[in-house]
Amino acid sequence: FAAVLAIERCDLNIRGNKSSHHTEPFADQRLIVRRGQAFTIFVHLRPGSKTLKIFYVHPAGPLPKKESDTKVSFPLSDSTVDTEWSASATHDRAGNKVSLTIMSSPNAPIGLYSLTVDHRGQKTTLGQFTLLFNAWCPNDAVYMHGEAKRHEYVLAQHGQIYRGTHKRIKGTPWNFGQFEAGILDICLKILDDNPKFVSDADQDCSARKNPIYVTRVLSAMINSNDDKGVLVGEWYDFTGGIHPGQWVGTGDILRQWAESGPVRYGQCWVFAAVGCTVSRALGIPCRVVTNFGSAHDSNANLIIENHYNEDGEMISEGDSVWNFHVWVDSWMTRPDLGKEFDGWQTSDPTPQEKSDGVYRCGPAALRAIKEGELTKKYDAPFIFAEVNADVVDLMRLSNGELVKISGSTKSVGRFISTKAVASDERQDITDEYKYPEGSKEEREVYKKAQHHNKLQQRGEDPGLQLKIKLAKNMIVGSDFEVYAVVTNNCMVTKTCTLLFFAKAVGYNGRRGKSCGFTSDRLEVPAGEARRLYLKLEYGTYGPVITSDRLIQLSAITIDKQTVDYHKAEKTIVLDEPHVEIKVRIGRVGPKQEAMVTAVFTPTLAGSSMLLVSFDSDKLKNIKNTISVVVKERDTSHI
Repeated sequence: FAAVLAIERCDLNIRGNKSSHHTEPFADQRLIVRRGQAFTIFVHLRPGSKTLKIFYVHPAGPLPKKESDTKVSFPLSDSTVDTEWSASATHDRAGNKVSLTIMSSPNAPIGLYSLTVDHRGQKTTLGQFTLLFNAWCPNDAVYMHGEAKRHEYVLAQHGQIYRGTHKRIKGTPWNFGQFEAGILDICLKILDDNPKFVSDADQDCSARKNPIYVTRVLSAMINSNDDKGVLVGEWYDFTGGIHPGQWVGTGDILRQWAESGPVRYGQCWVFAAVGCTVSRALGIPCRVVTNFGSAHDSNANLIIENHYNEDGEMISEGDSVWNFHVWVDSWMTRPDLGKEFDGWQTSDPTPQEKSDGVYRCGPAALRAIKEGELTKKYDAPFIFAEVNADVVDLMRLSNGELVKISGSTKSVGRFISTKAVASDERQDITDEYKYPEGSKEEREVYKKAQHHNKLQQRGEDPGLQLKIKLAKNMIVGSDFEVYAVVTNNCMVTKTCTLLFFAKAVGYNGRRGKSCGFTSDRLEVPAGEARRLYLKLEYGTYGPVITSDRLIQLSAITIDKQTVDYHKAEKTIVLDEPHVEIKVRIGRVGPKQEAMVTAVFTPTLAGSSMLLVSFDSDKLKNIKNTISVVVKERDTSHI
């Protein structure tokens, strides 16, 4: 067999693959598989053909590019590998039917792929398939233990959304319909219509390997505030659209959006339900969550402040507490935060506040919310406030003074609810978001959250922070000071040993001899900083630095009690000194002066070279003696 034209047809084995990949419920009659799991197709050769020899298979997504992992080439091997794209083949006895087994990478971008055979430079397309996230694959970031949970949070098409008040909770049936005909294509269209795809399609498609990225995109695209997203939010006037309470399922909303653009109207439970549908369609485990007594903290201080006048009328705007609010939790790992933050991640497609300039919220790890770790991405302070803000009622007196009249630490974040697994019963998941109200743990977390919130607003991280600061003028030949700063962003006093080194270094990173060292035992109160100065003297660093004029500074903090270590490094380049030369020209007649600048260049072994250039046009007629006076500036070693 010498040419790929011997391929008669290709059977994508749609029914068998969809069954093994848990995509059988999709009404679409095409190949839909989940990443990190093998699928098999059958290649039929023309009668009389020799054994098929396939050299390369090319699954290529939108705007395929090898550097972006949206185009992959791999050879036909004896067996597949479950951590990367690979393929193997077996033949029937007659040699006319080839069973081709293809393994996709568990980290591949999701989306539509084309499968191509490359045989001796001739390419033949075997077909297309759609690749989804895989909650059944242990190597996938969305892997979820337990078949019952996977069935509930990926495969279930019907659910309950809870509304009402914390005293009267009512479940409303919802048809998510993620497997209805055409819905998956619409979900992929949502990704393709997002502004990130429009501005950089290659980077956006590559990033679709990451469920964190996809979830954040969906949080923005389910609402239409910044783009041509799915739903228009409205809470008062429903003229020209459908009242949010009339929707009973997602399918009609998505089909209407695909046909004519943003759909009027939605409120929080509709935004969340649509977000859940799209997430499940793409393979991300997802649940709809209702928070009763949900705070909207508009000024990010974790306090809901209600202002009243002396007549008892509310006069404040901005902060509020809703009877209920609905969002979604999605299941995934968080390698950007650490393994302890894996699991459920909250995101909210309802447009409330902007995040990085766009109306979106999350995903934020539930663990970060519960523990008050508000410097963890994304939007943890806002979500923490929704479930755990304190409420303060203030009266504004006629003289302008504000007086606290009441308050509560328990009225926000009650009976946080979702549908139970394999049941229509309500499951209370409040303990996944917060410690029991009023408990010691809950109050400690609230204090930590306030502390972290202030750090987050300043763009700082919790814990001890170590930085090296430089002097303004660091010139060869001069003495100068640098210093290390230890800032304590913890809530308690920290004690540590600080070591501060200076070494000569070459341009190739090779370290030379030491030219400075100091150390001290520091006690740093919470919220404060301490400095340790290191003086670098020319007599010490001059003989050891190279012509590159580089010095590497290193600072290390050591706290052996808590096994806490921090390190900071900075390489400095010493400046050449600036030398001014005043040339005085003596001659008959009025005295004349001219200014020229010379460059002083230090060389090895402490020697130096002074280059002076004169303007020949100005000096060509001067016959008298020229005296040169060197004026020192910025250095005392010339």
